[in-house]
Amino acid sequence: MVAGNWKMNLTLQEAIDLAEQIASRLKDSTEASTPIVLCPPAGYLQAVSSITKEIRGLYTGAQNCHQEVSGAYTGEISVAMIQSCGAEYVILGHSERRAYFHEDNILLSKKVKRALAQGLKVIFCCGETLPERESEKHFDLVKQQLQEGLFHLSEEEMSLITIAYEPVWAIGTGVTATKEQAQEMHAFIRSLLREIYANSVADNCSILYGGSCNPKNAKELFEQEDVDGGLIGGASLKAEDFLAIIHSL
Repeated sequence: MVAGNWKMNLTLQEAIDLAEQIASRLKDSTEASTPIVLCPPAGYLQAVSSITKEIRGLYTGAQNCHQEVSGAYTGEISVAMIQSCGAEYVILGHSERRAYFHEDNILLSKKVKRALAQGLKVIFCCGETLPERESEKHFDLVKQQLQEGLFHLSEEEMSLITIAYEPVWAIGTGVTATKEQAQEMHAFIRSLLREIYANSVADNCSILYGGSCNPKNAKELFEQEDVDGGLIGGASLKAEDFLAIIHSL
């Protein structure tokens, strides 16, 4: 999978133009068998979904959802609202949600359960900060995030989860984990899945890399045995860059 997280960027018309450029290039292409997910701001979900639904293998995802079905939660978006706009995926646990909105693993576990219960597929993010890596706590930290956020799920539910490893120190900094660092963590994550679930679950779970992946480094990252694609930030805002990354998979 390659997923583009547009974050809080673009006007509505810019989002439509970007989605149309990507869709037109993917139409009838060899990438149709690889899931491509565009994750625009919530206000653009319906407009982008109307474009992606026309292309096989191209989907729309939300950047967040609330853990409750509905209610007095001003400014939030529910799973049903996301679905009514035509989206099929949701990103949960992104480092920016954890850092800026103080979302912890317990809250995220509730969001994951809500999303799955109502039919959305989840891209679940995990990853460490620079101090955590420098103090050699990165494996323990990622293990805790997955244990508390995901490992309460059944094997059937886990089949609807894509995991995205995002070294926080490499997001928006221009610094990228080396291919060896990426492979090491992705292999560790897959080993954790094998400890909890059947080998088939671990083998079939897509683990994406999400830390300043760009057209120049995508190929060497995606060539690693346990790197199954990317969760792309800044590079997903330019059609040519995003398409180049897709072609690298």
